[in-house]
Amino acid sequence: MSSPLPGLDAHVLLVFLLQVALLLGLALTLGRLAVRIGLPALVGELLTGVLIGPSLLGEFAPGLLKFVLPADAGQLHLIDAVGQIGVLLLVGVTGIQLDTTMLRSRGSAGVKVSLSGLLLPLALGIGAGFLVPAALLTDGTDRGVFALFLGVAMCVTAIPVIAKILADMNLLHRDIGQLTLAAGTVDDAVGWFLLSVVSAAATTGVRAGSVSLSLIYLVGFLLVAFLIGRPVVDRLMRRAPSGPRVTITVVVIILGASVTQALKMEAMFGAFIAGILIGRVRRHDDQLWKDLTPLRTVVLSVFAPIFLATAGLRMDLTALADPKVLLAAIALLVVAIAGKFAGAYLGARMARLGHWEGIALGAGMNARGVVEVVVVTTGLRLGVLSIATYTVVVLIAVVTSVMGPPILRWAMSRVEQTPAESERELVLAGGPS
Repeated sequence: MSSPLPGLDAHVLLVFLLQVALLLGLALTLGRLAVRIGLPALVGELLTGVLIGPSLLGEFAPGLLKFVLPADAGQLHLIDAVGQIGVLLLVGVTGIQLDTTMLRSRGSAGVKVSLSGLLLPLALGIGAGFLVPAALLTDGTDRGVFALFLGVAMCVTAIPVIAKILADMNLLHRDIGQLTLAAGTVDDAVGWFLLSVVSAAATTGVRAGSVSLSLIYLVGFLLVAFLIGRPVVDRLMRRAPSGPRVTITVVVIILGASVTQALKMEAMFGAFIAGILIGRVRRHDDQLWKDLTPLRTVVLSVFAPIFLATAGLRMDLTALADPKVLLAAIALLVVAIAGKFAGAYLGARMARLGHWEGIALGAGMNARGVVEVVVVTTGLRLGVLSIATYTVVVLIAVVTSVMGPPILRWAMSRVEQTPAESERELVLAGGPS
């Protein structure tokens, strides 16, 4: 007769519960404080980990840090597991919100802005990856894989942050607001695809055969997902009562993540595709979006803040004391801002949009937010990025998310609202159509 599975040690459980309560409570407090002073909540939630991590608490009260975050792998894995479930659900919910219909309605303008805003920062990021000092690399890291990860981190945008900024500034009804969401949607989708390819290259090595196999897996997964998975998910969601729909959604997202993880791709790509499949049902079933409201609330209010707080725990601002790291951080920040801003602006001008409209698009697309944090967390987990590089890129995510709203407000104050936009504003507000 086999012995029963050992239970979780009582002290380990106690520390885990205290960690969750501390991280979530502090993330809520600092997130609300950030919102009150006009910053995205993401800033305060990331700052949670900075405050009780090695950057501050570890520097000034190392004994207290060991009590809050014991240097025990098993203990840390518990809070990491919660963060991983949180980020998979967050990515899945983002996929559910993906509106491909809106993207098609934006036509060639959205494609030009998205491609230009994606390819230029991707190229600049890859180039910067080959030039940064060795102090930012981990031992044994392939410089090519590092450069690819940096390029992906530079080219992504953040639909959740952009949508929140546009809603807060009452710009969702404006053409620029719609176009920013459409272009950002493409960038996010391509970003998850690139992250999966680069992650596979990091684990199997940069060899033509292995990368080709990873691409074959990717294409095969997409074909199976949309040809077989879509009708199955559609049938499950349509036949399920309101309550079980939340459970089915979580199961589908986790299964999607499990499949891509098993194929040695990034789990978040599978979660994102699973979210898209569920989102296709949502467009034909208004009740589904209402049924999933409890899940969105828990993910955005509980799991996402815990993930961001644990992401902040890995930041070590003392790494910036090294002059080489500090100079590299400043250079990468300039490259990140200039690449994304210039790419979106050039795309807008190619689509024959005005100067101020191009500036507004550049400001909106520049907000990396949580998506960039997810990318670099993956790179850190795979051993491609060092703590110093991770810290630098997370700071870029924070800075770009903070600087977007004031520039967007300034630019849009110079773009007159059209009659069509005024009518759309009434419709979104629940007025006459």
